[in-house]
Amino acid sequence: MGKRIIIVGGGYVGVQLAKALDSKADVTLIEPRSHFVHAPAMIRSVVDPQVLDKALIPYDDLLRNGQVLRARAKSISAAGVTLEDGTEVPGDFIVVATGSDNAMPFKPATDSIEAFRADSARIHKMLEAAQSVAIVGAGAVGTELAGEIAHFMPGKKVTLISSEPSLFPNMPSKLGTALHGKLSDAGVTTIFGARAKNLESMTEPYAGELHLSNGESIAADLIFPVIGSRAKSAILETLPGITKGAANRVTTDPWMRPSDLPNVFAAGDVAEAGDAMTIVAVSRQTPWMEKMLTSLANGKKVEEMAEYKPWKKAPFLVPLGPKKGNSYLVMFTAGDTITSLMKGKDLFVSKYRKMLNRT
Repeated sequence: MGKRIIIVGGGYVGVQLAKALDSKADVTLIEPRSHFVHAPAMIRSVVDPQVLDKALIPYDDLLRNGQVLRARAKSISAAGVTLEDGTEVPGDFIVVATGSDNAMPFKPATDSIEAFRADSARIHKMLEAAQSVAIVGAGAVGTELAGEIAHFMPGKKVTLISSEPSLFPNMPSKLGTALHGKLSDAGVTTIFGARAKNLESMTEPYAGELHLSNGESIAADLIFPVIGSRAKSAILETLPGITKGAANRVTTDPWMRPSDLPNVFAAGDVAEAGDAMTIVAVSRQTPWMEKMLTSLANGKKVEEMAEYKPWKKAPFLVPLGPKKGNSYLVMFTAGDTITSLMKGKDLFVSKYRKMLNRT
Protein backbone atom coordinates (compact mmCIF):
# COMPACT_ATOMS: atom_id res chain seq x y z
CA MET A 1 0.00 0.00 0.00
CA GLY A 2 2.66 2.52 -0.92
CA LYS A 3 4.89 4.24 1.63
CA ARG A 4 5.62 2.61 4.97
CA ILE A 5 4.93 4.79 8.01
CA ILE A 6 6.09 3.67 11.46
CA ILE A 7 4.63 5.30 14.55
CA VAL A 8 6.48 4.63 17.81
CA GLY A 9 4.12 5.00 20.75
CA GLY A 10 0.41 4.29 21.12
CA GLY A 11 -0.63 7.33 23.11
CA TYR A 12 -3.02 10.08 22.01
CA VAL A 13 -1.08 11.30 18.98
CA GLY A 14 0.07 7.82 17.99
CA VAL A 15 -3.39 6.24 18.05
CA GLN A 16 -5.12 9.07 16.21
CA LEU A 17 -2.39 9.37 13.61
CA ALA A 18 -2.24 5.62 12.96
CA LYS A 19 -5.99 5.43 12.49
CA ALA A 20 -6.09 8.49 10.24
CA LEU A 21 -3.33 7.12 7.98
CA ASP A 22 -4.52 3.50 7.97
CA SER A 23 -6.23 3.81 4.58
CA LYS A 24 -3.55 6.02 3.04
CA ALA A 25 -0.27 4.20 3.74
CA ASP A 26 1.27 1.01 5.10
CA VAL A 27 1.06 1.82 8.84
CA THR A 28 2.85 0.08 11.69
CA LEU A 29 2.21 1.22 15.26
CA ILE A 30 4.81 0.01 17.76
CA GLU A 31 3.55 -0.07 21.36
CA PRO A 32 4.70 -2.32 24.24
CA ARG A 33 1.43 -2.26 26.18
CA SER A 34 -1.64 -4.33 25.33
CA HIS A 35 -4.05 -1.50 26.17
CA PHE A 36 -4.37 2.22 25.53
CA VAL A 37 -4.27 4.00 28.91
CA HIS A 38 -6.72 6.91 28.88
CA ALA A 39 -4.91 9.18 31.35
CA PRO A 40 -7.66 11.62 32.47
CA ALA A 41 -9.80 8.71 33.61
CA MET A 42 -6.93 7.32 35.67
CA ILE A 43 -7.39 10.27 38.04
CA ARG A 44 -11.03 9.36 38.65
CA SER A 45 -10.28 5.66 38.89
CA VAL A 46 -8.33 6.38 42.10
CA VAL A 47 -11.65 7.21 43.77
CA ASP A 48 -13.96 5.14 41.51
CA PRO A 49 -12.28 1.89 40.39
CA GLN A 50 -15.20 1.02 38.09
CA VAL A 51 -13.89 3.62 35.64
CA LEU A 52 -10.68 1.64 35.08
CA ASP A 53 -12.07 -1.15 32.91
CA LYS A 54 -13.60 1.23 30.37
CA ALA A 55 -10.55 3.49 30.30
CA LEU A 56 -8.04 0.71 29.60
CA ILE A 57 -8.81 0.01 25.94
CA PRO A 58 -7.23 -2.85 23.91
CA TYR A 59 -5.35 -1.93 20.73
CA ASP A 60 -6.60 -5.09 18.97
CA ASP A 61 -9.27 -3.39 16.83
CA LEU A 62 -7.54 -0.08 16.10
CA LEU A 63 -6.32 -0.68 12.54
CA ARG A 64 -8.13 -2.30 9.63
CA ASN A 65 -5.19 -2.43 7.21
CA GLY A 66 -2.03 -1.75 9.16
CA GLN A 67 -0.55 -3.56 12.15
CA VAL A 68 0.00 -2.90 15.82
CA LEU A 69 3.23 -4.51 17.02
CA ARG A 70 3.24 -5.18 20.74
CA ALA A 71 6.91 -4.52 21.22
CA ARG A 72 9.36 -1.96 22.55
CA ALA A 73 11.42 0.02 20.08
CA LYS A 74 15.14 0.01 20.85
CA SER A 75 16.61 2.34 18.26
CA ILE A 76 15.75 4.43 15.21
CA SER A 77 17.57 5.09 11.95
CA ALA A 78 16.67 6.60 8.61
CA ALA A 79 15.90 3.04 7.43
CA GLY A 80 13.39 2.18 10.17
CA VAL A 81 13.11 0.94 13.73
CA THR A 82 14.93 -1.83 15.58
CA LEU A 83 12.95 -3.61 18.28
CA GLU A 84 14.38 -4.86 21.58
CA ASP A 85 14.41 -8.45 20.28
CA GLY A 86 16.54 -7.36 17.31
CA THR A 87 13.75 -7.37 14.72
CA GLU A 88 14.16 -4.69 12.05
CA VAL A 89 11.01 -2.86 10.99
CA PRO A 90 11.71 -0.99 7.73
CA GLY A 91 9.99 2.34 7.16
CA ASP A 92 10.01 5.32 4.83
CA PHE A 93 8.81 7.78 7.47
CA ILE A 94 9.03 7.44 11.25
CA VAL A 95 7.04 9.36 13.85
CA VAL A 96 8.17 9.15 17.47
CA ALA A 97 5.26 9.80 19.85
CA THR A 98 6.48 8.10 23.00
CA GLY A 99 4.65 10.45 25.36
CA SER A 100 5.55 11.19 28.95
CA ASP A 101 5.77 9.65 32.41
CA ASN A 102 3.85 10.58 35.51
CA ALA A 103 3.54 9.09 38.98
CA MET A 104 1.34 6.09 39.68
CA PRO A 105 -1.58 5.61 39.47
CA PHE A 106 -1.94 8.26 36.76
CA LYS A 107 0.26 6.34 34.33
CA PRO A 108 1.61 2.77 34.53
CA ALA A 109 5.09 2.16 35.92
CA THR A 110 5.73 -0.76 33.54
CA ASP A 111 4.44 -2.24 30.28
CA SER A 112 2.19 -4.68 32.15
CA ILE A 113 -1.47 -3.69 32.26
CA GLU A 114 -2.09 -6.49 34.77
CA ALA A 115 0.48 -4.95 37.12
CA PHE A 116 -1.10 -1.54 36.61
CA ARG A 117 -4.53 -2.88 37.54
CA ALA A 118 -3.04 -4.31 40.74
CA ASP A 119 -1.26 -1.05 41.56
CA SER A 120 -4.44 0.96 40.97
CA ALA A 121 -6.46 -1.35 43.24
CA ARG A 122 -3.80 -1.12 45.96
CA ILE A 123 -3.69 2.68 45.85
CA HIS A 124 -7.49 2.91 45.89
CA LYS A 125 -7.53 0.85 49.11
CA MET A 126 -4.86 3.13 50.60
CA LEU A 127 -7.01 6.15 49.74
CA GLU A 128 -10.15 4.57 51.19
CA ALA A 129 -8.34 4.00 54.48
CA ALA A 130 -6.75 7.47 54.63
CA GLN A 131 -8.33 10.27 56.64
CA SER A 132 -5.86 12.93 55.49
CA VAL A 133 -4.46 13.35 51.97
CA ALA A 134 -1.71 15.69 50.74
CA ILE A 135 -1.25 16.33 47.02
CA VAL A 136 2.13 17.77 46.05
CA GLY A 137 1.77 19.63 42.77
CA ALA A 138 -1.18 21.71 41.60
CA GLY A 139 -1.02 21.27 37.86
CA ALA A 140 -3.97 19.77 36.01
CA VAL A 141 -3.54 16.28 37.49
CA GLY A 142 -3.09 17.43 41.09
CA THR A 143 -5.96 19.91 40.92
CA GLU A 144 -8.32 17.40 39.30
CA LEU A 145 -7.34 14.75 41.87
CA ALA A 146 -8.20 17.13 44.71
CA GLY A 147 -11.58 17.77 43.09
CA GLU A 148 -12.29 14.08 42.54
CA ILE A 149 -11.51 13.17 46.16
CA ALA A 150 -13.60 16.08 47.45
CA HIS A 151 -16.55 14.96 45.31
CA PHE A 152 -16.47 11.20 45.80
CA MET A 153 -14.94 11.06 49.32
CA PRO A 154 -16.05 14.30 50.98
CA GLY A 155 -15.12 13.22 54.52
CA LYS A 156 -11.38 13.32 53.87
CA LYS A 157 -9.05 16.19 54.75
CA VAL A 158 -7.36 17.18 51.47
CA THR A 159 -4.40 19.57 51.19
CA LEU A 160 -3.18 20.72 47.77
CA ILE A 161 0.37 22.10 47.76
CA SER A 162 1.67 24.34 44.97
CA SER A 163 5.03 26.03 44.45
CA GLU A 164 3.23 28.62 42.32
CA PRO A 165 1.58 31.78 43.72
CA SER A 166 -1.85 30.69 42.43
CA LEU A 167 -3.56 27.96 40.41
CA PHE A 168 -2.50 28.00 36.75
CA PRO A 169 -0.77 31.41 36.81
CA ASN A 170 0.02 31.21 33.09
CA MET A 171 -3.68 31.09 32.21
CA PRO A 172 -6.22 33.92 32.53
CA SER A 173 -6.55 34.69 36.25
CA LYS A 174 -10.30 34.07 36.22
CA LEU A 175 -9.69 30.35 35.67
CA GLY A 176 -7.43 29.80 38.67
CA THR A 177 -9.50 32.04 40.92
CA ALA A 178 -12.71 30.17 40.11
CA LEU A 179 -11.13 26.74 40.62
CA HIS A 180 -9.53 27.81 43.89
CA GLY A 181 -12.90 29.04 45.16
CA LYS A 182 -14.63 25.78 44.28
CA LEU A 183 -11.93 23.69 45.93
CA SER A 184 -12.18 25.83 49.07
CA ASP A 185 -15.97 25.44 49.09
CA ALA A 186 -15.48 21.67 48.87
CA GLY A 187 -13.20 21.71 51.93
CA VAL A 188 -9.83 21.45 50.16
CA THR A 189 -6.99 23.43 51.76
CA THR A 190 -4.59 24.96 49.26
CA ILE A 191 -1.05 26.08 50.14
CA PHE A 192 0.67 28.31 47.58
CA GLY A 193 4.30 29.29 47.17
CA ALA A 194 5.72 26.26 48.99
CA ARG A 195 7.79 23.28 47.92
CA ALA A 196 8.02 19.88 49.59
CA LYS A 197 11.61 19.50 50.74
CA ASN A 198 11.54 15.81 51.67
CA LEU A 199 9.46 13.85 49.15
CA GLU A 200 10.26 10.20 49.79
CA SER A 201 8.87 9.06 46.43
CA MET A 202 8.39 10.81 43.12
CA THR A 203 6.64 7.83 41.55
CA GLU A 204 3.87 6.60 43.86
CA PRO A 205 1.78 7.59 46.90
CA TYR A 206 2.96 6.92 50.45
CA ALA A 207 2.18 7.86 54.07
CA GLY A 208 4.41 10.31 55.87
CA GLU A 209 5.17 13.86 56.92
CA LEU A 210 6.01 16.67 54.52
CA HIS A 211 8.36 19.50 55.40
CA LEU A 212 7.60 22.55 53.28
CA SER A 213 9.87 25.38 52.21
CA ASN A 214 7.63 27.85 54.05
CA GLY A 215 8.41 26.16 57.37
CA GLU A 216 5.17 24.21 57.68
CA SER A 217 5.01 20.47 58.30
CA ILE A 218 2.06 18.35 57.19
CA ALA A 219 1.46 14.77 58.29
CA ALA A 220 -0.78 12.81 55.93
CA ASP A 221 -2.09 9.26 55.75
CA LEU A 222 -1.47 9.42 52.00
CA ILE A 223 0.81 11.74 50.02
CA PHE A 224 0.42 11.91 46.24
CA PRO A 225 3.50 13.23 44.38
CA VAL A 226 2.14 14.96 41.26
CA ILE A 227 4.92 17.31 40.26
CA GLY A 228 4.56 17.15 36.52
CA SER A 229 5.27 14.96 33.52
CA ARG A 230 8.63 14.29 31.88
CA ALA A 231 8.90 13.23 28.26
CA LYS A 232 10.06 9.72 27.39
CA SER A 233 12.69 10.76 24.86
CA ALA A 234 15.47 8.21 25.44
CA ILE A 235 15.03 6.54 22.04
CA LEU A 236 15.77 9.85 20.30
CA GLU A 237 18.89 10.75 22.28
CA THR A 238 21.39 8.96 20.03
CA LEU A 239 20.15 10.53 16.78
CA PRO A 240 22.43 13.12 15.16
CA GLY A 241 21.61 16.73 15.90
CA ILE A 242 19.29 16.13 18.87
CA THR A 243 18.91 18.89 21.45
CA LYS A 244 16.74 18.84 24.56
CA GLY A 245 14.42 21.47 25.94
CA ALA A 246 12.44 21.51 29.18
CA ALA A 247 11.00 18.40 30.88
CA ASN A 248 13.16 16.04 28.77
CA ARG A 249 11.41 17.06 25.54
CA VAL A 250 13.35 17.26 22.27
CA THR A 251 13.37 20.43 20.23
CA THR A 252 12.14 20.24 16.64
CA ASP A 253 12.48 22.18 13.39
CA PRO A 254 9.43 23.89 11.78
CA TRP A 255 8.30 20.51 10.39
CA MET A 256 8.64 18.72 13.73
CA ARG A 257 11.86 16.92 12.90
CA PRO A 258 14.03 16.49 16.01
CA SER A 259 17.31 15.45 14.38
CA ASP A 260 19.38 15.60 11.21
CA LEU A 261 17.45 12.64 9.78
CA PRO A 262 14.99 14.13 7.25
CA ASN A 263 12.38 11.36 7.51
CA VAL A 264 12.12 11.13 11.33
CA PHE A 265 9.52 13.25 13.15
CA ALA A 266 8.52 13.76 16.79
CA ALA A 267 5.04 14.58 18.07
CA GLY A 268 3.04 14.86 21.26
CA ASP A 269 4.57 15.27 24.71
CA VAL A 270 8.03 14.19 23.53
CA ALA A 271 8.30 17.15 21.12
CA GLU A 272 9.00 20.67 22.32
CA ALA A 273 7.16 22.25 19.42
CA GLY A 274 5.50 25.08 21.32
CA ASP A 275 2.51 23.17 22.74
CA ALA A 276 1.91 22.32 26.38
CA MET A 277 1.97 18.72 27.59
CA THR A 278 -1.80 18.24 27.59
CA ILE A 279 -4.08 16.13 25.41
CA VAL A 280 -5.88 19.15 24.00
CA ALA A 281 -2.66 21.08 23.37
CA VAL A 282 -0.99 18.33 21.34
CA SER A 283 -4.22 17.50 19.46
CA ARG A 284 -3.42 20.31 17.03
CA GLN A 285 -0.38 18.35 15.85
CA THR A 286 -2.26 15.26 14.69
CA PRO A 287 -4.21 16.67 11.70
CA TRP A 288 -1.16 18.66 10.63
CA MET A 289 1.03 15.55 10.79
CA GLU A 290 -1.57 13.48 8.93
CA LYS A 291 -1.74 16.01 6.10
CA MET A 292 2.03 16.31 5.87
CA LEU A 293 2.71 12.57 5.88
CA THR A 294 -0.02 11.99 3.29
CA SER A 295 1.64 14.55 1.03
CA LEU A 296 5.07 13.01 1.61
CA ALA A 297 3.69 9.58 0.73
CA ASN A 298 2.45 11.11 -2.53
CA GLY A 299 5.90 12.36 -3.44
CA LYS A 300 6.08 15.90 -2.09
CA LYS A 301 9.06 17.23 -0.14
CA VAL A 302 8.94 18.37 3.48
CA GLU A 303 10.05 21.90 2.66
CA GLU A 304 7.07 22.30 0.33
CA MET A 305 4.69 21.86 3.28
CA ALA A 306 3.33 24.53 5.57
CA GLU A 307 5.28 24.78 8.82
CA TYR A 308 3.65 23.60 12.03
CA LYS A 309 2.07 26.43 14.05
CA PRO A 310 1.39 25.63 17.72
CA TRP A 311 -1.50 26.99 19.74
CA LYS A 312 -1.00 30.53 20.99
CA LYS A 313 -2.87 29.36 24.10
CA ALA A 314 -4.66 26.04 23.88
CA PRO A 315 -8.04 25.30 25.45
CA PHE A 316 -7.68 23.95 28.98
CA LEU A 317 -10.35 21.91 30.79
CA VAL A 318 -10.16 21.24 34.54
CA PRO A 319 -13.07 19.26 35.99
CA LEU A 320 -13.38 18.91 39.77
CA GLY A 321 -15.31 15.67 39.69
CA PRO A 322 -18.19 14.96 37.30
CA LYS A 323 -20.28 18.06 38.04
CA LYS A 324 -17.96 21.00 38.71
CA GLY A 325 -14.91 22.68 37.24
CA ASN A 326 -13.75 25.46 34.96
CA SER A 327 -12.32 25.61 31.45
CA TYR A 328 -10.44 28.11 29.33
CA LEU A 329 -11.92 27.93 25.82
CA VAL A 330 -9.75 30.54 24.05
CA MET A 331 -12.44 33.22 23.86
CA PHE A 332 -13.86 32.83 27.37
CA THR A 333 -13.70 30.96 30.67
CA ALA A 334 -16.49 28.41 31.15
CA GLY A 335 -17.95 27.11 34.40
CA ASP A 336 -19.53 23.98 35.80
CA THR A 337 -22.09 23.14 33.13
CA ILE A 338 -19.85 23.40 30.08
CA THR A 339 -16.87 21.79 31.81
CA SER A 340 -19.05 18.89 32.93
CA LEU A 341 -20.57 18.39 29.47
CA MET A 342 -17.25 18.66 27.66
CA LYS A 343 -15.07 16.61 30.00
CA GLY A 344 -16.12 16.14 33.61
CA LYS A 345 -19.06 13.79 33.12
CA ASP A 346 -17.42 11.28 30.76
CA LEU A 347 -13.72 12.31 30.71
CA PHE A 348 -13.67 11.59 26.95
CA VAL A 349 -13.85 7.84 27.67
CA SER A 350 -16.55 7.26 25.03
CA LYS A 351 -14.58 9.23 22.45
CA TYR A 352 -11.46 7.12 22.83
CA ARG A 353 -13.31 3.82 23.03
CA LYS A 354 -14.91 4.74 19.71
CA MET A 355 -11.53 5.76 18.30
CA LEU A 356 -10.12 2.33 19.15
CA ASN A 357 -13.25 0.70 17.69
CA ARG A 358 -14.63 -0.42 21.04
CA THR A 359 -18.19 0.36 22.12
